[in-house]
Amino acid sequence: MEENKNIGGDSKNLKNNLTDDDSTKLNSSMNEFQETNNKQQEFTNEKTETKNMEVHHHPHTERKKFKHYLFEFFMLFLAVFCGFLAEYQLEHVIEHQKEKQYIESLTSDLQDDVKSLDLQIADEQRGIGELDSLIYLLDDSALAKQKGDDLYYFGRMGPRSKPFSNNNRTFDQLRNSGGFRLIRKANCSNQIMGYYGQFSQIRLLEDNYNHEFDNFKKVAARIFEPGIMRKQENADGDIMRSNDNPQLRTYDADLLKELSFHALQMNGSRRSRLTVLKHLKASAQQLLTMLKKSYHLQ
Repeated sequence: MEENKNIGGDSKNLKNNLTDDDSTKLNSSMNEFQETNNKQQEFTNEKTETKNMEVHHHPHTERKKFKHYLFEFFMLFLAVFCGFLAEYQLEHVIEHQKEKQYIESLTSDLQDDVKSLDLQIADEQRGIGELDSLIYLLDDSALAKQKGDDLYYFGRMGPRSKPFSNNNRTFDQLRNSGGFRLIRKANCSNQIMGYYGQFSQIRLLEDNYNHEFDNFKKVAARIFEPGIMRKQENADGDIMRSNDNPQLRTYDADLLKELSFHALQMNGSRRSRLTVLKHLKASAQQLLTMLKKSYHLQ
C-alpha cells in the first residue's frame, strides 16, 4: 500500500514537471498499468471462487426407494427358488428312473424264482413218492427180500434233496443301500417284503430236514451194502435202478422199522416244505402281476 502511495505521489510530481505531451503519455501508461492490475485481481478472484466451488460442491444422487429394494430382494429370492426347484425336479426324475430300474430288475428275479420253484416243487413231489415207497417196503421184511432193486434205489433217491435257491440279488441291493425309500407305492413295497419274508420258514424246514437225514444215514449204514450202492452210480453221478434183486446186510425187523421211522420224519418235512413252496410260488406270481400293472411293465 505504501508503495502505491509513493507511486501516486511521484506521479503527481512528475505531472507538474512534465509537458502536456509527456503528461498525456504518462497518464496513458498509468491507466494501462491500472487496467492490467485490475484484470489480474479479477482473475485471481475468479480462480479463488472456482476453487471454493470445487471444494464445497457435492454431487446430488437420487436416493433409492423402498420398493426398489423390495423388488431386488424378490428377484434374488426368485432366482434362488427357481434353482432349488430345478435341482429338486432333476433329483425327482433320477429317483423315478432308479425306482423303475429296481422294479424291472426285481420282476426279472421273480420270474427266475417261479422257474426255480417249479423245479423244486417237482423234486419235492418225486422225493415224497419215493420215500412213501421206501416206508412201505421197510414195513415188511419178506417183501424187502423180494424188492431189493427198489429198496436200494428208493433208499438212495428218496432222501435226496437240495435247498431252494432263489434270486434275491435286487432285494439285497434294495435292503442294503436303503433303496426301499425309492419305492413310492406302499402296497408294492409291503408285498415285496412279505414275499421275501417267507424264505426264513423254508430255511428252517431245510435245516430240520438235514438233521433228520443225518439220523437216517446212521441207521441206513447198518442196513445197505456200500458195494451195491456204489454199483448203482453212473460216471455222471446219476443213480440207476438195478435188476438183480441185491440183498441187504440185515433184515432185522427192528432195524428196518427204525429206518422206516426216520424216513417217515423226512417225508413229513418234505410235505411241509412242499406246501410252503406252493404258497411261495403263488405269492411270486401275485407280486409279479402287481408290479407289472403298477409300473406298466410288459
